[in-house]
Amino acid sequence: MIRNVLGSVLALIGAAAAVLSPFRDWYDGRLGRHYRIDELFTGITAGRPGALGSILLAFLFAALLTVVGVVLRSRPLVVFAGVVVLGSTVLWMVRQGQSTGSPAVAGDGSGLGRGVAEAAAGGALLLVGAAVMSGRRSARGAHDRPYAAPGSENPDTWPPTQEPGPSVQTSTLPEPEPEPYTGPDPAAHRPAPGPGHAAAPEDRDTAPYPVVPGKGRDQGPDESPRESPGEGPDEDRPPRR
Repeated sequence: MIRNVLGSVLALIGAAAAVLSPFRDWYDGRLGRHYRIDELFTGITAGRPGALGSILLAFLFAALLTVVGVVLRSRPLVVFAGVVVLGSTVLWMVRQGQSTGSPAVAGDGSGLGRGVAEAAAGGALLLVGAAVMSGRRSARGAHDRPYAAPGSENPDTWPPTQEPGPSVQTSTLPEPEPEPYTGPDPAAHRPAPGPGHAAAPEDRDTAPYPVVPGKGRDQGPDESPRESPGEGPDEDRPPRR
């Protein structure tokens, strides 16, 4: 996201510089829009065409490609716009050199003007912006793709589980959850009590209520044991002196 925003800003700045460059001096005070677009292929002449017949038309086309490429996040469109700007600038310099001998910047201010530098910088910014942009990604990323069903040589990989070992689940329904206790059944290994043998302590029935020492089974929970005469708690205590 950040790369797309940064690359789009650089590309738009480059396109703006390229569109404004024909309104600057290109050579000896002559504006860039005073050069016909066909002079890039035939040679420089002294004629002054209209705005839509000049180099400005090529730069407007490059700016339109840049805007479409930024909206669609298409790197090829932005690259093509940069190639158009830089290609037009280089072709003009070649034709101007053929016309004047050697295009250069003179000490008195004549020669190549500011517009050529702006056009070249705009084309370079377009290429840099296209390189920074990450482009459009597919709507469905790789992490959203479903699992591919493996072949019969890997039966333990579908359905995807965390348990190792071969899977015996062949239906599309969820696998049944195992019981929490997986050990042997204690009742299966316990011998049955025969005739005349008492049951094991763990097999005996427990009392229906807590048994208090000194209380029998037939005694209620609120009844206290009866004391026989001469068996009180103070019978064995020595007399005080």
